[in-house]
Amino acid sequence: MNINLIITFCIIAIGVFLFVKDYFSIDTTSILIMVMFIVAGVLNPEEGFSGFNHPATLTLGCIFVVSGGIFHSGILNGLSYKIIKLAKIHYVIALIVFCTISGLFSAFINDTAVVALLLPIALTVCRETNISPGKLLMPISFAALFGGTCTLIGTSTNILVSSYAKKYGLEEFGMFEFSGAAICLLLVGFVYIFLVGPFLLPKRKTNSELTKKAEEYITEITLEDHCPDSNKEVVKSILVQELNARILSILRNGSLIQQIGPDTVLHKGDILKVMVPPLSFNRLLDFKGYKIKGDKRIIIGEDEAIDYRLFEVIIPFGSSLAGSSLKKLKFSQNYSMSVLAIRHRSEFIMDKLSMVELKEGDMLLVLGKKESIINLETQKLIVSLSEYEKKKTNYKKAIPAMLIGIGVVLAASLNLTTILISAMVGALLMVLTGILKPSEAYDVIEWKVIFMMAGVLSMGAALEKTGGAKLIADFIESTLGNYNAQITLGIIYLVTFISTNLISSKATAALMAPIVISLASAMDVSDRPFLVAVMFACSLTFMTPMSYPTNTMVYAPGNYKFNDFLRFGTPLNLIIWIAATFVIPYFFPF
Repeated sequence: MNINLIITFCIIAIGVFLFVKDYFSIDTTSILIMVMFIVAGVLNPEEGFSGFNHPATLTLGCIFVVSGGIFHSGILNGLSYKIIKLAKIHYVIALIVFCTISGLFSAFINDTAVVALLLPIALTVCRETNISPGKLLMPISFAALFGGTCTLIGTSTNILVSSYAKKYGLEEFGMFEFSGAAICLLLVGFVYIFLVGPFLLPKRKTNSELTKKAEEYITEITLEDHCPDSNKEVVKSILVQELNARILSILRNGSLIQQIGPDTVLHKGDILKVMVPPLSFNRLLDFKGYKIKGDKRIIIGEDEAIDYRLFEVIIPFGSSLAGSSLKKLKFSQNYSMSVLAIRHRSEFIMDKLSMVELKEGDMLLVLGKKESIINLETQKLIVSLSEYEKKKTNYKKAIPAMLIGIGVVLAASLNLTTILISAMVGALLMVLTGILKPSEAYDVIEWKVIFMMAGVLSMGAALEKTGGAKLIADFIESTLGNYNAQITLGIIYLVTFISTNLISSKATAALMAPIVISLASAMDVSDRPFLVAVMFACSLTFMTPMSYPTNTMVYAPGNYKFNDFLRFGTPLNLIIWIAATFVIPYFFPF
């Protein structure tokens, strides 16, 4: 075994460890792996950075622009009220409607965008019908995963694996080449969701636990005579320094002050609306000079604060807010709103919020104006969960956007050109026709995915160059040599989907694609069924909330616990694994 091969396996092991431990964001870890290969001399700079001009990366970037143009044209908005009207009939109807819409659109539009669109609509239905969000949101995410496997452009993993086939001199996958197998698995999955979902999905209270917990610690305080905070700046006050209180507004001589900075001076007689962390509230009662109004709960939205309301928002996949703290972002100053509470998975955080590092999927309770929320949504920094408002469809943009999208799909599926050229022309037309401005085209690209894709491609390149892929394939072939190809396929699928639940789907695909191509060659069978197995296993991951971005997105709004995914997702993963072992060879014989 040569030294470069040993270094390659060591770097991949480090990469897997970093992916599992989540010390850095996925894209940062991917780029770090790429740099390690270059610095160690396994790949030269040209080979290491080739992921950035790889057909898979370029195709994915263009597909983001095409799907973003369709999404932003508002063509889907016209369906929203029809979805709500149907879903209100009965829970089972709601389940079928949302899963069907999620699966259908995810086959052609970025799945995270589809789930982001459906989240507030689904929560609106839940509030108006008393359906628990936990009964609806996880199925929406799972349906999006099934839909994404149905076409070549459904997920970035499909594009990545297809590009590996071309790189090894094999035929690229067609737009609908594996749709038959994918639809069979989709139907199996939907039967499980519709029949088992009502029994295994959690039924928790529909009112927001985050809002309730936060509101319980919002109170009004009047600064009385001899109050130690009189004539003190906010940043130096006992309320802030010792009690970690957040001052939301000041009512002074009948005038409401809502823009409060650290140098704002407090005066005797001020009526403060504050949020006090649970651990500090009892201590507040021990201080003299503060008069607390009634009990600790008040209602946001009284006359004096009518412009400021509570909003629940979620940080979506790709948001630039992720990875930074509120303090670093200068959130209050830059966005004119206050964060009152954060839910990170099952953890509620209401103390020292400014120091908390925000993560994708975190749910925030913010106090602000509607205009500020719309501004953040436009920048794709958040997705609002508080309410859904009907938006008008701009048919001057919507119709051309749909025609361009259909043209991209038809051109590739009829083999008029490659998917890269088709997507590139489609992306250009989205800009030239004015559906997207050039700046908007840049914004709709999920750059985190692009950098992650470019980084993980280096793993496949290193395995190929050093002979690691062939070595692993030979080992698998010798170990499983006594089994037939179908059993080997099942084992490959099992290993792939377990790996995807531990590390990212793109990283798993980049590792497995060159291995299974070498394995198929060693076994003297078709590579097609093994590559399809990798595609499906990387996308159909249901066991954990971290296994796929859409699962992460629904975690907090659905009020889920980690075990909810294990309980409902694990049987589904096992069923799909068994089904795929028989379905894939039927459509792609060995």
